[in-house]
Amino acid sequence: MEFNPDKLLSAYDRWINSLIGANVHVQTATKAVLALLVALVAWFVLKIVLAFLARRLSRLEFFQNNIAIFKLLRNSAYYALVLTLGIYLIRLFGVALIEKIYISVFIVLFAVPVSGSVKIALRLLRKQLDVEHTKIDDIVFDLLNRFASALIYALACILALDMLGVNVMPFIAGAGIAGVAVGFAAKDTLSNVIAGILLIIDRPFEVGDRIELWQTPKNSATWGDVIDIGLRATKIRTTDNIVIIIPNNEIMLRDIVNYTTIDTKIRVRVNIGVAYDANLKKAKELILEVAESMPWASKEPPPVVVVSNFGESSVNLQLRVWIEDARRRMNTISYVTDHVKTVFDREGIEIPYPKRDIQIRYEGPVPAGETPSQPRRNPADQ
Repeated sequence: MEFNPDKLLSAYDRWINSLIGANVHVQTATKAVLALLVALVAWFVLKIVLAFLARRLSRLEFFQNNIAIFKLLRNSAYYALVLTLGIYLIRLFGVALIEKIYISVFIVLFAVPVSGSVKIALRLLRKQLDVEHTKIDDIVFDLLNRFASALIYALACILALDMLGVNVMPFIAGAGIAGVAVGFAAKDTLSNVIAGILLIIDRPFEVGDRIELWQTPKNSATWGDVIDIGLRATKIRTTDNIVIIIPNNEIMLRDIVNYTTIDTKIRVRVNIGVAYDANLKKAKELILEVAESMPWASKEPPPVVVVSNFGESSVNLQLRVWIEDARRRMNTISYVTDHVKTVFDREGIEIPYPKRDIQIRYEGPVPAGETPSQPRRNPADQ
């Protein structure tokens, strides 16, 4: 047997008419009161059923992490019940003029639970991608949430206007033209936004990473920690506590040196020169002692000292030491150079510096009474 709501309503009307007589106003009032009573009973039953489901399903981990599902179900049921009751009363009292307005309002209202459902779905997708170690940042999902919400509300408004009989095509065409105009006017901003999205997806660095900077104020630190990755620009705080804001489009055109993207452990190289007549073996041992005395130096792999090249006045050694924290790179260089100078001075190992022997030759005639090997005397000294 096919279900027909019109036949059901007709039978309901005939039943009411048979009970209360032929008075139209009394029939209308009675039907309205009964409709309100039925709606109240239905809402009471729905609340009991939803509360029962919430108690039972909240034991499951999925619903424990997504409590908002019950709120969405309750709001959706409430909107549907009020919408049905309102349409029935509007048709009962014969005010069809406001029926379309009423339905349009509820189309916009239903966008709220729909948007909430999309957010829950994106949150579940995010958790699933975390399990699979997919490299997608929270900012991407935040952007998707905002875009999805804006799209849902825009579609709801379009449907509501269409329900009211408003031709929305001119608005859509106008919005498209306005979008093109805004795109041309804000091409630099859009370029930075696109670069920001690519940075978030490609992830050459993350918040907290330490990177090298290519442009900083004069006589200030040249590296810093990423504190924020926005859609338009990235904020980096240098070791001098200066925040530098760099447009994302500029970052995409640069080579990015990231010290902590894989691990905080890095190798530091320190160049040290010794004189040619110095004891290289002793110098290497002293340098290794200094490196091993650093509290933050890594034991494995151990530090090593190699001869890198021969300079004009020195044998150039290079210390290669691993440290546990990349942020202590400059501290490592300072510590090594300071302590190596101290131990070299104590052990008598010379750190050479450029030297020049200057000889003055006199090319003129030799004065009487002087030999060529004797220096010419200044008449003022006589």
